[in-house]
Amino acid sequence: MTDHLPVLPILLPMLTAAVMLLVERRGVALQRALAAVSMAGMLGIAAALVSLADTDAITFYLVGDWPARLGIALVADRTSALLVLTTTLLGGACLLHAASGWDRQALHFHALFQLQLAGLNGAFLTGDLFNLFVFFEVMLIASYGLLLSGGRGPRLSAGLHYVVFNITASTLFLIALGLLYGTLGTLNMAEMALRVSQANAADLPLIRAASGILLVVFCSKAALVPVYLWLPDTYTRAPAAVAALFAVMTKVGVYAVLRVFTLVFGDDAGALAGWAWEWLWPAALATLGLATLGALAASSLRMLAAYLVIASAATLLTAFSLATPDAVAAGLFYLVHSTFAAAALFLVFDLVSQQRGEIGDLLDVSGALHRRARLGLLFAIGAMSVSGLPPLSGFLGKVLALSAVPPGAVAWTWSVVLVTSLLTIVAFARTSTQVFWNAPDWPTGTPLPPAPSPVAMAAAALLLAYGVALSVFGDPAMRYTRAAALQLLHPSAYIEAAHATLPRLREPSP
Repeated sequence: MTDHLPVLPILLPMLTAAVMLLVERRGVALQRALAAVSMAGMLGIAAALVSLADTDAITFYLVGDWPARLGIALVADRTSALLVLTTTLLGGACLLHAASGWDRQALHFHALFQLQLAGLNGAFLTGDLFNLFVFFEVMLIASYGLLLSGGRGPRLSAGLHYVVFNITASTLFLIALGLLYGTLGTLNMAEMALRVSQANAADLPLIRAASGILLVVFCSKAALVPVYLWLPDTYTRAPAAVAALFAVMTKVGVYAVLRVFTLVFGDDAGALAGWAWEWLWPAALATLGLATLGALAASSLRMLAAYLVIASAATLLTAFSLATPDAVAAGLFYLVHSTFAAAALFLVFDLVSQQRGEIGDLLDVSGALHRRARLGLLFAIGAMSVSGLPPLSGFLGKVLALSAVPPGAVAWTWSVVLVTSLLTIVAFARTSTQVFWNAPDWPTGTPLPPAPSPVAMAAAALLLAYGVALSVFGDPAMRYTRAAALQLLHPSAYIEAAHATLPRLREPSP
């Protein structure tokens, strides 16, 4: 049964989405029940994948029993299993928030949500670049529908920009794939790693150019300078449950950079070994600085959260670009933390905006806030987590990342990370002053806003609880990410497992 585990996180949400489309006219309660069953199944599958990967097993699955060079190869190792589990936990909380009532406003929401999860899981599990492109498209097509769910006006405008940007990125992705396939004769990443190391000198410039295009595409998904301007408006306009799920989408771009440039262009890639890291490090630091300035200048709560998503992706790429086991391990730990923390902010800010009447999520001291005590507690925990204050997991991730910086990069990395962390605290202090401390009392005679949904409150609290659990179980989590980092930076076991996995030839039955 474990042989089929890698395909199940893709197959289950796809089948669930198909069933949802068939029965969606029967009411939202059935849709929610199907979503709950699907998420419970995916959680069990993801936990089994992590448990299997924790034995250092690298599981290859050949879809349709086709050879990897011809068909779809799915791979579950420590890193991909961890990200599938992270996506599943995040998806459950986002669905819980949507089930508080918002999902009634958006036709096809639950089916699109399941397709989004299938695309995300497929991107993490695929073993070749062409199917990475395919799963990117599945993920993006679903995200178009989710972004535009129940919206009009500004949301449609932001959605149009998002669609055009991603179509352009997808076109560049296909161009890069064509160049790489024409030069190397394969898009299977394990096979590409071998062929890059043996490539003729005459082919190296073309391979480098194609990989450079890939790097631009992946960095655009991760919202790195200078291709990050699409994200703030898009995430600000998205519904809260959708924006919270989108917190993991920038991590797909970060993961793609990490996977491709440690496996295909790793230490054994000859003249092309690790060429991307020297470009990524300054770009990531620049993005971190600009995103933090954007957070300081944010005019709304959701805009603040959107810029902090960019800052978290930049922090990850800063750690990964150092390309040492300790730095990559710290980055993987911080990836899980930042996904939950950023998503929690979107849900908390949505709850706050509902209690501020017409002023909504605008950062304006004239906005009254009802029921500020419970919301203030959620906000405080989220702000501490994102800012990297002890004892929460954000502090652990940043300390581990900074302690792993090699001597030659200490000055710039420490300066930028510490200064931006301080400015993030300032941004949250400004926000708490405007929204909570200096907010006037609710006007007498004005109808009070409805009480926050207990289900929506529970969803935000659940995401924050994930971060607390990551702090409590920080030692086993770091042991896992350390082993995952070693797998990534020393991919020989991955390549050997790929070549050892052959189709199971069967004789036709009489």
